Amino acid sequence: MAVSAALVIIPVGFLFILSGLIVNLIQVQVYTDAETFKLMGKEHALFICNHRSDIDWLIGWVLAQRKDCLGSALAIMKKDVKCLPIIGWSMWFSDYVFLERNWAKDENTLKSGFKWLEDFPRPFWLALFVEGTRFTQEKLAVAQEFAASKGLPIPRNVLIPHTKGFVSAVSHMRTFVPAIYDCTVAVAKGQPPPTLLRIFRGQSSVVKVQIKRHPMQKLPETADGISQWCKDVFVTKDALLEKYLVKDTFSDQQLQDIGRPKKSFFVVISWSCLLIFLLVKLFQWSLYLCSWEVFAFSATFLVLVTLVMQLLIHSSESEHSTPPKSIPKDPTKETLIQK
Repeated sequence: MAVSAALVIIPVGFLFILSGLIVNLIQVQVYTDAETFKLMGKEHALFICNHRSDIDWLIGWVLAQRKDCLGSALAIMKKDVKCLPIIGWSMWFSDYVFLERNWAKDENTLKSGFKWLEDFPRPFWLALFVEGTRFTQEKLAVAQEFAASKGLPIPRNVLIPHTKGFVSAVSHMRTFVPAIYDCTVAVAKGQPPPTLLRIFRGQSSVVKVQIKRHPMQKLPETADGISQWCKDVFVTKDALLEKYLVKDTFSDQQLQDIGRPKKSFFVVISWSCLLIFLLVKLFQWSLYLCSWEVFAFSATFLVLVTLVMQLLIHSSESEHSTPPKSIPKDPTKETLIQK
């Protein structure tokens, strides 16, 4: 019985410990006021953020873990993501909202998801990347071309937000979600954007995050008003990021110490003890087997882990995201989610 448990739990345990090491290689600096920082993790919140890097989801996980609400940190993602090994599966099991990039179907999916959140038993965070896709220079060029053709502010560091999903979220959650957390993410100057490949190579990354809390009740009542509010927020984000690039000044908010929760330390210690126990049992079991069987099992396990990690890294890179179109339609009328 112990041997069977070892064969199942040891690979999962190693991946768990590995994920903990990955999280510790990302240094997240949080800039916000003291009142907002105190409320984080203690109230329902809708997060909107610029989609800057390949692993913005991981930055969100770090923040949620430090504020003791990782188990209730959710996001609206495109459906294909849940097929990604390990990461996608964990999102699927955590009840993330997955969309098919077809508004006729996604509208009902969103409504069902928002309805389900009304009775959520713990404070939750729901993240929505309203740009609809990860930032690249090619996509920025397309966004700038569209903005120029429509007489809109020309973006330099963000993309034009797709506001249809945001309008739906605000309209349905206004009564039970007290606040919107407006997050602006920037990579520390002189560093390349963080990627899973850099993390697996042991290269740490420093990411700056400014968070502004907006009471939900202060948003406009009409759909057009909510849409314009979101667009104005991204114009402000663009100015903040441009100021950081030019003057090396990121935020006028206070830098907060997010610390490391003691609960996570005890969880890691518990997993480590369990892994040591199971490894001992597995070693005792291997003494009764021929050496080639042990070698075959070990080699198969290592190959499977390597393939899974390679697939995960390949899928997360922005170079493999949806290519930009020459001239997009009005972003408020496009599909809600892209990769």
